[in-house]
Amino acid sequence: MASSSIPKVDLLPFLKEGDAEGKKKAREIIGEACSEYGFFQVVNHGVPLGLMRRALELSKVFFQIPFEEKIKLAPKTGAPLPAGYSRQPDHSLDKNEYFLMFPPTSSFNVYPTHPPEFKEVLEEIFTHLTKAGLLVESIINECLGLPPNVLKECNHDRSWDFMVALRYFPATEIENNGITEHEDGNCITFVFQDQTGGLEVWKNGKWIPLTPEEGTLVVNLGDAIQVLTNEKFKSATHRVVRQNGRSRHSFAFFYNLPGDKWVEPLSEFTKEIGEPPKYRGFFYKDYQNLRMRNKTHPPSRPEDVIHITHYSIPTQKK
Repeated sequence: MASSSIPKVDLLPFLKEGDAEGKKKAREIIGEACSEYGFFQVVNHGVPLGLMRRALELSKVFFQIPFEEKIKLAPKTGAPLPAGYSRQPDHSLDKNEYFLMFPPTSSFNVYPTHPPEFKEVLEEIFTHLTKAGLLVESIINECLGLPPNVLKECNHDRSWDFMVALRYFPATEIENNGITEHEDGNCITFVFQDQTGGLEVWKNGKWIPLTPEEGTLVVNLGDAIQVLTNEKFKSATHRVVRQNGRSRHSFAFFYNLPGDKWVEPLSEFTKEIGEPPKYRGFFYKDYQNLRMRNKTHPPSRPEDVIHITHYSIPTQKK
């Protein structure tokens, strides 16, 4: 099935005055996608096309550097996530290497010196994607029918956002997994990828490949939104399938939550409308740690992998 099954939304009406009809149409499309499977695509999002191209070009140059040089950028201790260069361990089902950074002002960041422009481009695109996150968050707030800025006030600390440049290795004759089927733990994720493709979303019982389109950002909701909305909006299930004979390069930006944030269904979706909460509350860092353990110490049985269902409240039988 073609990636046209995943809706594409023009955000230009939100970046200029007027065009109420364009905004209304975009909200309807986004609202429907988020309530069903949590995935959509956006164009005219404010991130310059030339910058997206340059980021992918420099990322490819960086990952071609010998491993002995890249590993010098190993993460510092004490960071909430491994900022700098990392490679998935051999026992991992995920087959990729990546470079992770927090906001440009973060002391956790470890930057490469080669290619020379890479640091500047990374910081610039991080800033643009942060602005895109604020915009999409406000649109989602409207789609949910919430009073203005409820989501923004719930998640106003941007110091925990992070971005990852990834290289997926070519598929082998016996396996092609890039990242296993999963949901993101955060609020909103943006992805742009090179022409290799490989990103797939689970929709209506089928895996739908998203054909790369230059200048398009793929947007998916994470577990935090699913919990905050008490499942009114869904966390997107997705995976990456590696291709034969070629590496895949992509960027993923995670519009995140502070680690000490207490996460539970908002009252607008529970007691204010007489609905019981579907999740018990938790500190976001605790869930993040459980998810990291899934990666560093993969359970032997798939059913033992921690998902957001770990915090689900069993439905009371009547």
